[in-house]
Amino acid sequence: MKRREFIRNGTGAGLAAWAAMLTGNLNSFFASAIPWQGGAYDLVAVKDGEPEAMFDKAIESLGGMGAFVGKGARVVVKPNIGWDVPPERAATTHPGLVRRIIQHCLQAGASQVHVFDNTCDKWNNCYTHSGIEQAVKDAGGTIVPGNAEGYYQEVQVPGGRRLKTTKVHELILESDVFINVPVLKHHSSADVSIAMKNLMGVVWDRGWWHRNDLHQCIADYCTHRKPDLNVVDGYRVMLKNGPRGVSVNDVVTLKTLIISTDIVAADAAAAKVFGKEPSDVPHIATAHEMGVGTMDLDKLNINRIKMQG
Repeated sequence: MKRREFIRNGTGAGLAAWAAMLTGNLNSFFASAIPWQGGAYDLVAVKDGEPEAMFDKAIESLGGMGAFVGKGARVVVKPNIGWDVPPERAATTHPGLVRRIIQHCLQAGASQVHVFDNTCDKWNNCYTHSGIEQAVKDAGGTIVPGNAEGYYQEVQVPGGRRLKTTKVHELILESDVFINVPVLKHHSSADVSIAMKNLMGVVWDRGWWHRNDLHQCIADYCTHRKPDLNVVDGYRVMLKNGPRGVSVNDVVTLKTLIISTDIVAADAAAAKVFGKEPSDVPHIATAHEMGVGTMDLDKLNINRIKMQG
């Protein structure tokens, strides 16, 4: 049975087989390590741990959060908080991961860490029921709304082919450090929702993107400002009915995390875990061709970490 049929049928042996396939993809990705040639890592992938512990290992491999966040820095952490569903549904970023990232930023000396999303469902319900609002408060960060056009300022996208201007949340424009924290999941329009797709939550009129070549617009926006760090939450992965999902039956637990400064590489690695070739996802292939980043993982220095216990 093909993956396309798993999505259509969505029950029983189909989903179980697809979940097994994803586990196989993950094992294959971690087994395909190329000998380290020295120097800094381009990408770190971790599996078989809790989100907080996996992030600790990943950021350590990149030199610690101090390599990205200086003393007094103003940081924006942008998870996916788009849907009014609990964390178990995997439509939103794991709250424990968001909490740990904020803690690392503050320990590195950040003066402030703001968190927001331009949600699809009612914003205050999304913030509460995703568990992210409480996680931000527990960590000492500040969660802010993204639900009014007044928060957004128009910017030029001179490198864009389709997207030439867009309105971006003022916190992104004012930040010293921008950390993008998507959840890996199926998306009915974009094939997959990962790091590049997650940036639709920092702009106001994402509907225009949907009406005007979504994949090209996703790639175009990344020519404006790329995040300083991309942390892909693959702890729970939504296999079908994305981006919102229907129930926990759409979800498989993979216990995976991918982190990179290269947003295209992060998406390429996550796509392979999801069972897709990066070249088959139009916005990944287009961003690679435009020079936003690289999807050629075999050319990167990747640290693959398997956690014990």
